[in-house]
Amino acid sequence: MISKNVTIQNNVGLHARPATFFIQKANTYQSSIWVEKEDRRVNAKSLLGVLSLGITKGMTITLIADGNDEEEALAGLAELVDTNFGE
Repeated sequence: MISKNVTIQNNVGLHARPATFFIQKANTYQSSIWVEKEDRRVNAKSLLGVLSLGITKGMTITLIADGNDEEEALAGLAELVDTNFGE
């Protein structure tokens, strides 16, 4: 199990469209992946779970992965966040 902190920089945060891109990317990996904000942890492959965190611009979240492709998963998701979800 590995984790990585990332800071959300896009203007709308992790809402609707960016969250959908995030979930789609997370679902391409075999590993179990979670998003953690403060004391809440949700499945990164669940749109409702991710949206329930209310992640806005400037917030730092922790990505956690456990599985065969955990390093690849965190690298890919961190890159998606760093490129502002392609927006």
